[in-house]
Amino acid sequence: MQAVEIQDHARKMMAAHGPKAVAEAAQKAKSYEDAGDKEQAKDWRRIEAALRQMQGPRMT
Repeated sequence: MQAVEIQDHARKMMAAHGPKAVAEAAQKAKSYEDAGDKEQAKDWRRIEAALRQMQGPRMT
């Protein structure tokens, strides 16, 4: 998946799921990893990373 597609998926996930989007992407990645689909899992991990970047820094 191209970087532009990753960003597009991340924006759509954020719009649809709000703050839960990161967890949704992580769950999808995990399910693909468990199924042995490494390419799909890699794409979802990249989407998860893009979502985290969109959230910005966390305050503690």
